[in-house]
Amino acid sequence: MRERLGITPGTEVEIHEEDGKAVVEPEDDPQQIIDRMEQLVEETTSERGETTPLNEGADPIAQKHREAIRSGAKNSSDE
Repeated sequence: MRERLGITPGTEVEIHEEDGKAVVEPEDDPQQIIDRMEQLVEETTSERGETTPLNEGADPIAQKHREAIRSGAKNSSDE
């Protein structure tokens, strides 16, 4: 299924409900991914209080993924 949809490992996806079914779509816009991540951080921060900066003690794999998303967003905005 993933191959048919062109979803490679590490691809961000959007999941939503449509007519009682779960719909999974690849996320194309890196800036939209970053905006959504920032929104989620804001929502959870208000509920949990103070947070630690993402770069401090981040899992190396998560850090690499985060940098790739930011790089993609920067490159797409340069076009």
